[in-house]
Amino acid sequence: MSQVMTRAEATGAIASHKIQPRHRERRAVVYVRQSTVQQVKRHQESTRIQYGLKDFAVRLGWPSDQVEVIDEDLGVSGASSEGRSGFQRLLADLALDRVGLILGVEMSRLARSCKDWYQLLELCSVFGTLIGDLDGLYDPAQYNDRLLLGLKGTMSEAELHVLKQRLEQGRLAKARRGELGRPVPIGYVRRPSGEVALDPDEEVRAVVRRIFSEYERIGTAYGVVRSFANKDLRVGVRMASGPNKGELEWRRLNRQTLVKLLKNPTYAGAYVYGRRVTDPRRRKAGRRGTGRVVAAREDWIACVKDRLPAYISWEDYERNVAQLKAHRSVASEPGAPRKGAALLAGRVFCGRCGTRLTTRYAKRSSPRYECRREQNDYGGATCQGLAARVVDAEVSRLALQALAPSALEVSLRVGEDLERARAEKDADWRRRLERARYTAERAERQYHAVEPENRLVARTLETAWEKQLRAQRRLEEEYQRASREQPRMLTADERAAICALADDLPALWNAPTTTVTDRKAILRLIVERVVVTVEGETEWMEMHIHWAGGRQTYRRVRRPVRHTRQLAGFAELRERLRTLKDEALDAPEIAKRLNAEGWRRPREGACFTGRVVRRLLSLTGLAPARRRGDRSELGPDEWWLPDLARELERKVDTVYKWVYRGRVRARQLYGRGRRWVLTVGADELEYLRTRPPRTHVQNGPGGVS
Repeated sequence: MSQVMTRAEATGAIASHKIQPRHRERRAVVYVRQSTVQQVKRHQESTRIQYGLKDFAVRLGWPSDQVEVIDEDLGVSGASSEGRSGFQRLLADLALDRVGLILGVEMSRLARSCKDWYQLLELCSVFGTLIGDLDGLYDPAQYNDRLLLGLKGTMSEAELHVLKQRLEQGRLAKARRGELGRPVPIGYVRRPSGEVALDPDEEVRAVVRRIFSEYERIGTAYGVVRSFANKDLRVGVRMASGPNKGELEWRRLNRQTLVKLLKNPTYAGAYVYGRRVTDPRRRKAGRRGTGRVVAAREDWIACVKDRLPAYISWEDYERNVAQLKAHRSVASEPGAPRKGAALLAGRVFCGRCGTRLTTRYAKRSSPRYECRREQNDYGGATCQGLAARVVDAEVSRLALQALAPSALEVSLRVGEDLERARAEKDADWRRRLERARYTAERAERQYHAVEPENRLVARTLETAWEKQLRAQRRLEEEYQRASREQPRMLTADERAAICALADDLPALWNAPTTTVTDRKAILRLIVERVVVTVEGETEWMEMHIHWAGGRQTYRRVRRPVRHTRQLAGFAELRERLRTLKDEALDAPEIAKRLNAEGWRRPREGACFTGRVVRRLLSLTGLAPARRRGDRSELGPDEWWLPDLARELERKVDTVYKWVYRGRVRARQLYGRGRRWVLTVGADELEYLRTRPPRTHVQNGPGGVS
């Protein structure tokens, strides 16, 4: 350090003519910076040299109290001015004309970015501030000094780029070999030698395997989280930092942890690097760790399979990732099976434009599948729509037929799965009991290890021991209760019930215990997509069912429609009505003939009645329709109820309320729909038009004729 100061003194003697009284009137600033905290700890000699520049400033003529040391940026990189509060304060003091000299051991201490460096030079040039390092004093206002300082700043930035490039290339080469150290996920540990191994704790490994088996069985992330919560299962997480680093901490499973675990290829035994990259456009100022985005699989820098110990196979990992992607709530994916009544939501496609049909739920009607591409994209009408229950019923019927030959095999598989699930549950209980016994015995050993006379410590250890004993006893009682309620092996009655249900799949399918979510999950396993095409506006539609495995089934199915004129055979029905009408048959007789001949109404299972036939005859022009507003049956000051509503510009329901509440005189006719006739004079009509009555009127509907 003395040699360095001797060199600085010689430099100051040569360039002392640049120091003017106006410089000494302001403060001298010594800027101290190291790039990382590790450099601050290990390279302390460089830090001492930088602090020693304060004495050098005193020798140049500045009073000791006028020399300020800015060391707020120790451990902060100089690649940018962001996050360097000391450098920002230095620029602020320069702009306020408070600094006459800036000292640093080299220019890289001040800035490694030309943007920040030239900003500093410009301020020094404007306010006449000198810059000094171990090589000399510089005046940025002079051309030669400005040129030299610019070259030093460029070399400093280039040096940083070279260092980064060397480190990055070494890191990438090590990552492509699968040797670059990365944080290990839950269920793994890193040995002192650097090797990654499975967690030595048996319960931790069992819980991780349980997560993958539960996801394979349930199929949704939320279902796995709910299953773990109901069974009170915890996940063992080893602390990555802090005083308890490396110790196990048992936490509840949450959805974020589960999704990260399912998407992590480490569990398939693959070493992957570059799954997350930093996008500088998304990085926000003042926040560390932002701007990271998930890279596509083809953009991964390294993917070395069979490099690490695995919990699942690579095929299982790809299936889990694909299933998570399919369960996203976006228009391009079918989404996870939910509680809605439509069984094929997300699996039905339009046969006209190929768009996935949306599912619409109304409060008082059954769900519908609708294609709204034309309406949403071009403002047109709905492409096509149909009731969901028709498609669901047909696909369910075909699915049950396909599953019928394997019913016995399914029943045996169900029995094996139930026994395996119960065995896994029993193993979970035993591991929890074993850990509880170990914790209690450890607390006991700690209590016996203390001196009996040291009651201050003994009482604390005794309390901890009693707490662990109570927890162990409570856990044993819960295990005994669970074993009594659900034995490990299936009983004979349970096996018989499973076989009986397998013999009658439709009964099992329609059983109250089979939820809509269960039916959806089963159909999604065997049905890939259903393409439907409605034949115009008729009751017929075509279905192309694409089954898992590549097979297809074609069906032409009848669907319910709203109006009789939508029926495909409406022209033939009209001719048949004309023939029966020409035979001088009345409406009830015509209805009996149509029902006997097998004619259908739009609503499934509905028969023709006399009233329906009269409407059809009026609709087809085979019988004269009753003209609206026909007053031949009315007396003076009498109105048909709909005519009075139109005259008063009121809703029909409002006038009905007046009638039923006795506010308007009315009578009801027998036959022909029991129509209401209201008696309203001219004065009363004017009163109703301006102000509806609020008091009862005599001779209301109570006196119906």
